[in-house]
Amino acid sequence: MELIEVPLHAVAHSRAGDKGNRANLSLMPYDPELWPALAEQVTEARVLALFAHRGATRCTRYDLPLIHAFNFIIDDALEGGVNGSLNLDGHGKSLSFRLLSMTVKVPADKLPRT
Repeated sequence: MELIEVPLHAVAHSRAGDKGNRANLSLMPYDPELWPALAEQVTEARVLALFAHRGATRCTRYDLPLIHAFNFIIDDALEGGVNGSLNLDGHGKSLSFRLLSMTVKVPADKLPRT
C-alpha cells in the first residue's frame, strides 16, 4: 500500500470554537476508513506543537470513534479569549485552518478524486 503525505484538508474537515481562553477544534475525515490513520498521526503532542506560537499550554484529544471524529481542546491558545485579547480572531474561528495545514500520511487510494 502506497502512502502519500498530504495536508489534513485533503482528507478531513474541521470546525473551531472557543470557551474563554480555550480553543475547541473538531476534526472529521471525509472517509471514515481514514479515522484510524488520523488517530495515530494527529496526536495531542503534534496539535500542541502546532499552536505553541500562540502560547498554548495543553491539548486534550477526545476520540469519537462512533461518529469517526475527534475533538481537541487547546488551553491558552486564544491569548486571553475574546474579552481579553487584542488578536483579530479572539474567538479562534480561523484556528481550524491551522489544524488542517498539518500533514499526514494516508493510502493514496483514499484521497478524494478531483
